[in-house]
Amino acid sequence: MTTARNAHGTDAIITTEQPTFGFVVVANRLPVDRVEAPGGGSWRRSPGGLVTALEPVMAANDGAWVGWPGVADKEFDAFDNDGSWLVPVELSTDEVETYYEGFSNDTLWPLYHDVIAQPSYHREWWDAYVAVNRRFADAAAEVADEGAVVWVHDYQLQLVPEMLREARPDLTIGFFNHIPFPAYGIYSQLPWRKQILNGLLGADVIGFQRLADAGNFSRAVRRLFGYTTKGTNIEVPVESGGTRNVVAKHFPISIDVSGYEELAERGDVQARAEEIRAELGNPSVVMLGVDRLDYTKGIGHRLKAFGELLEDERLSATDAVLVQVASPSRERVETYKTLRDEIELTVGRINGDHGSIGHQAINYLHHSYPREEMVALFLASDIMLVTALRDGMNLVAKEYVASRIDEDGILVLSEFAGAADELKSALLVNPHDIDGLKDTIMQAVSMPRRERVQRMRALRRRVRDNDVARWSASFLDELDQARPAGAPEVRAPEGS
Repeated sequence: MTTARNAHGTDAIITTEQPTFGFVVVANRLPVDRVEAPGGGSWRRSPGGLVTALEPVMAANDGAWVGWPGVADKEFDAFDNDGSWLVPVELSTDEVETYYEGFSNDTLWPLYHDVIAQPSYHREWWDAYVAVNRRFADAAAEVADEGAVVWVHDYQLQLVPEMLREARPDLTIGFFNHIPFPAYGIYSQLPWRKQILNGLLGADVIGFQRLADAGNFSRAVRRLFGYTTKGTNIEVPVESGGTRNVVAKHFPISIDVSGYEELAERGDVQARAEEIRAELGNPSVVMLGVDRLDYTKGIGHRLKAFGELLEDERLSATDAVLVQVASPSRERVETYKTLRDEIELTVGRINGDHGSIGHQAINYLHHSYPREEMVALFLASDIMLVTALRDGMNLVAKEYVASRIDEDGILVLSEFAGAADELKSALLVNPHDIDGLKDTIMQAVSMPRRERVQRMRALRRRVRDNDVARWSASFLDELDQARPAGAPEVRAPEGS
């Protein structure tokens, strides 16, 4: 037995003896990141939304989490971190390139996002995807108790449910897809379309962000396999005869609303919001975009609309400022390198045409920020622009609403983001319609305070009533219904 520094800088117990657990999460990444330093390394809590969503469930169930630690070509023993058992899965540098950057993010990601960028299909990438999914499935099977619940997450691991069912038919298996699932005409382009569907159908419950995504999946199953589907139920034949019921249903994910509200109530965060506006020159209108630098987010469409409003003199660069936070993403993938160049050229052109000494029309920030700074930015902005071309949910929209404890601010939201299904009091837009987007921005700029407050109150009620605890509880409740009679329930976190 040895020790290592955990996510909070304290000693974490590491042992080669593998315990087993009644609840197991399987995701591409662990909830901690490995930070290497001279003389050793440490574990730091990951800032990702999935970690925030699942931490309370893990704590309530004393569970295990299987995932890659983010470091290639290095093997780590499983270890305890703040009451959760973490099981690192090793990936080689070649597998990071083929399974992750290749098949996951240059094949599946663009395909599932309606081919906004052209997917690449390479057989060696598929082979790596199968091999890595097998490794994750083996790790999960080893750490799962008899009759355990295993919850698999996202598009990188779509083969794991079937692999787990073959190895451990005693398990109850859930899968949640955090990104869209495309219509059949798009999905059918995938050379390995049947293998992916078979992989997913190994689960008892398959969750999607939107009702339309669940419908797309069921239609693909009917078209490719001819299985009977009734509402959210799919009848999957089994070798012994008869069928096994699989539920395909939408469970829109959300955020820790109270956590954002608490940050927004802090005096230092509110003071920082005032400081941000002062640093921007105290303009009449501050617009904000917060995205990963990804071609699905519609950043270019947003910049084009803003630039044209300046050119048309419907907005003035001295009165209206756009702050665009674009956090780095997949910087080794060529498509993303090209996108960054395009975005930065556009920002430079608009600032060159409309900026002045000491003042920029667009403040472009290509790095990530801690949550406190993001909440301050939310409070400092009058208009939040979410112009995704296709998005499973877009939690930034919900984070903005949760942070606006002053019941002010306007959310301009793409109808192609999953959040549009819930946040109907936002100003919904088609980001491909640049003239329509410009008109909506101007509607936001001139909106009376009474209407702003009315809309924001409705948005806040919706987000507070459907927070992340309710999301996890609703999925786990559905999964519990698939468990054998007498099996212990998986506990939802308190407050859900």
